[in-house]
Amino acid sequence: MGQAGVAYCQGCGGVTVEREVGGRLRPVCSVCGAVTYLDPKLVAGTVIERGGRLLLGRRGPNAAAAGGWSFSAGFVERGERVEDAAVREAREEVGLEVDLGPLLGLYSNAGETVVLAVYVALAARGEPVAGDDLDTVGWFAPNALPPLAFPRDARILADWRAWREASVGR
Repeated sequence: MGQAGVAYCQGCGGVTVEREVGGRLRPVCSVCGAVTYLDPKLVAGTVIERGGRLLLGRRGPNAAAAGGWSFSAGFVERGERVEDAAVREAREEVGLEVDLGPLLGLYSNAGETVVLAVYVALAARGEPVAGDDLDTVGWFAPNALPPLAFPRDARILADWRAWREASVGR
């Protein structure tokens, strides 16, 4: 079976085998020779602040990192603008309409299959309600946060703090 469970060719349906292509092991069709390139998945998210507090959602029991708290984020659909996905995910996960500010950063780690694009939300309208894969939401002071779901969340917070300090001085 090919890498990451890619057992069959997407082109002809032939069985794949792992072969070195371009310096990496990749699923290659044993019938037609097509190589499957396993691209990363893009996720878009937002850091939402209101009244000096950050909005976080607790990940539900069936979600990755269940029980941990994180920012609203989700997968970008093929053909969807990344910015539109960030706005959609805020609506789906926490029930808020947001106005996006600047891209805070792109976050990835070696060995991970996800690349995360995080935006600052300049405005958020409505009252938050947990949706999608969250079981609750809450507003937290930046210096009194609950246990975070993902290791990268601390880096996102540090980047947000730096952005906020720089934007307040303008």
